[in-house]
Amino acid sequence: MRIGVLETGAPPGDLQPRFGRYDAMFQRLLGREGDRWVTYDIRRGQLPTAADDCAAWLVTGSAAGVYDDEPWIGQAEAFLRQAKGKAALIGVCFGHQLMAQAFGGTVVKSDKGWGIGVHAYAVASRREWMDDAATIASPASHQDQVVALPPGATVLAASAFTPFGMLAYDDPRAISIQLHPEFEPAYATALIEARRGVRYGEALADAALASLAGVDERPRLGRWLRAFLDTPATSR
Repeated sequence: MRIGVLETGAPPGDLQPRFGRYDAMFQRLLGREGDRWVTYDIRRGQLPTAADDCAAWLVTGSAAGVYDDEPWIGQAEAFLRQAKGKAALIGVCFGHQLMAQAFGGTVVKSDKGWGIGVHAYAVASRREWMDDAATIASPASHQDQVVALPPGATVLAASAFTPFGMLAYDDPRAISIQLHPEFEPAYATALIEARRGVRYGEALADAALASLAGVDERPRLGRWLRAFLDTPATSR
């Protein structure tokens, strides 16, 4: 399968030698022999030439806000609207917010503050590429949230902190999630430490780090996303 990564951000520079960029993290989570991965740094204008250049498009996380006045954000939204119905779409964190905004939803900087560490979502609606788990849990790292659903969107999983945590859209080949299943525990830990006392306080950082010491459930989410990509378009 040819998978295009729309890279909307990058890990802090001092963490990249240890953990790689976001495209590498997703390849470790989802990749298999035979897949072909192509990365586009859309912040620098590297947009694909056609929506059907890849069988699937994956939109990464970013330090930007989807409401920022940056030309590349509007260009990325336009591409997603063009790609909808022509390829499978997965959005993660910023990508989740960008897809929601592109398809008619609303995203804001939440007054709930930062969500970091492992967050658990209760499954609210099930698709055939999901297993029978009642909850999913994975690292989170966000301040912005989707606060109004796009027309035709369905909530697949959510929490009290993030009511619109995982969405399916009116095109069955489009899903998005606020969590970061690509964040391995070591990277999530390093990111929290890098932002401790800068973006959030000591107590929140300590609680987030403690949550990362539990069972790593990212593989389940990875299996869901891989199964979504592998499901025939007519039955997603």
